[in-house]
Amino acid sequence: MNRTIVKSVILVAVAVVVTAVVLHLMGRIWICKCGYVKLWHGVVVSSENSQHLSDWYTPSHIIHGILFFGLFTLILPRAGINLKLALSLIVECAWEILENTDMIINRYREATIALDYFGDSIVNSSADILAMILGFFLAARLPVWTSVAIVGVFEALTIWLIRDGLALNILMLLWPLDAVRQWQGG
Repeated sequence: MNRTIVKSVILVAVAVVVTAVVLHLMGRIWICKCGYVKLWHGVVVSSENSQHLSDWYTPSHIIHGILFFGLFTLILPRAGINLKLALSLIVECAWEILENTDMIINRYREATIALDYFGDSIVNSSADILAMILGFFLAARLPVWTSVAIVGVFEALTIWLIRDGLALNILMLLWPLDAVRQWQGG
């Protein structure tokens, strides 16, 4: 196996394990309180949202990977793929940890329609990191226009289907708007 691939796999494994341990030490649960893990959970307004392997927020993590690859390619054009991946993992893992602090959980509950949000399970956070990695490697392999199209389609799809997405999530965390919250509430 190629040395770069081996280094990438080790890097990813270490990042996921370290993040899982930190989340566990923060008191996060490993799996959904329901007692099982589903491949997909599609009900947004549910106590099982962000508790299983994938959900309507998985596309936003794929977008993270595409954006991180683009950002680190732009600011570090000569850097190797593993350095860009390592930096992307640092940002994504830090976000997964920050996202599961009381401060951010409470912010979601105050500023968005996520009234029953109590944080992610460790399984969900780990899957979110892997989704970011998928987006990262898609962006590394695909033409730029295809990556842009994926971002556009995922954002449009989630906005249309669940009235949320990465852009709206960021907006509502940083600058909550009552009009958006009411629209999201349906």
